[in-house]
Amino acid sequence: MSNNTSAEPLNGKTIAFVTANEGVEQVELTKPWDAIEQAGGTPVLVAIETGDVQGFDHLDKADVFQATVATSDADVRDYDALVLPGGVANPDALRMDEAALRFITSFFDAGKPVAAICHAPWTLVEAGLVDGRRLTSWSSLRTDIENAGGEWVDEEVVVCTHGSNSLITSRNPDDLPAFNTKIVSVFSSADS
Repeated sequence: MSNNTSAEPLNGKTIAFVTANEGVEQVELTKPWDAIEQAGGTPVLVAIETGDVQGFDHLDKADVFQATVATSDADVRDYDALVLPGGVANPDALRMDEAALRFITSFFDAGKPVAAICHAPWTLVEAGLVDGRRLTSWSSLRTDIENAGGEWVDEEVVVCTHGSNSLITSRNPDDLPAFNTKIVSVFSSADS
């Protein structure tokens, strides 16, 4: 029997948030982060380099956050699940970082749940992780996802369990309430 209470379904779980050091859509980082904390989980910011992560509100600079772990030092065994925030520049930089791609892929290999919102599935495309998967994203990624073998759908939140792990995706910041509810639900039911 789990010792998690209904008020804190993620008690004892550590969730990696992986970003580049700039170009992160701030609300897609902060709102899921808050949802994880409110559910009793421990979020950790992992970036290409430790230190400053520049958040953006669309194209305008917003707040700066501190990454405490670099992708090159990150180990999947330290985390129960992964969240990939969006922003246009963020996933574009992540998909060029071999350490980030290895770390993200390791969650799929380990069967641990992954959540990606907006432009974040671009990194999954680069890592070869969408083939045979059903997912959603910002609509401009549709062709990339389909060319990579994924099935793109226009839905608020999609949970795909076809494959080695659960993959949760949403289209944009408007979907954050549904996305956050789903990540807490799926992450809380995943084996640690």
